[in-house]
Amino acid sequence: MTSNASHRQPVPLAKAYRLLNHGPTVLVSAAHAGRRNIMAAAWAMPLDFDPPKVAVVLDKSTWTRVLLEGAGSFALQVPVRAQLDLTEALGSSSGRELVERDGRDKFEAYGLQSFAGSATEAPLLEGCAAWLECRLLPEPPIQQRYDLFLGEVIAAQADARVFSNGRWHFEGHDDLRTLHHVAGGHFIVDGEAVDAKPLPQAGR
Repeated sequence: MTSNASHRQPVPLAKAYRLLNHGPTVLVSAAHAGRRNIMAAAWAMPLDFDPPKVAVVLDKSTWTRVLLEGAGSFALQVPVRAQLDLTEALGSSSGRELVERDGRDKFEAYGLQSFAGSATEAPLLEGCAAWLECRLLPEPPIQQRYDLFLGEVIAAQADARVFSNGRWHFEGHDDLRTLHHVAGGHFIVDGEAVDAKPLPQAGR
């Protein structure tokens, strides 16, 4: 995937929720104590505007969850159509098993390019459409009972070719359309953007 560094632009935190409001599959990354990992997650959503908050479900078996809890921070990135196969691979492989088997993490095993964010230690994956760096909002009871993690978005960026002025616009950039996981490696990509018009009320 060609680097899109020149197209990355900061997103105002007040509009960060719009990066997730259309329900895309996300990649969750975290780093702690010299280790890093990245995984796919289909269940993530925005929760609030000010300060912006997000929620993501992370199973107890995932290594990313261990690193996230240790670091107290994480990142969500929004992968694109060009990263379809990679997204499926990151969601169906174990970073812990890779390291234990041959000493390589997912970034090394899949030849991933990452860059440093501005607010957390979590590695950010090149080629995505958006990135949200988050501070973990610890809620041990819901984390243990429901595998649900909350975060406050403290920095956000997006690829200006498909997100600017608080809106997604994918026309002309089919490879940058975001992904929605259904099940079993089947995904849907974002399509046409449409705007609602005021609906007149029937006369009485």
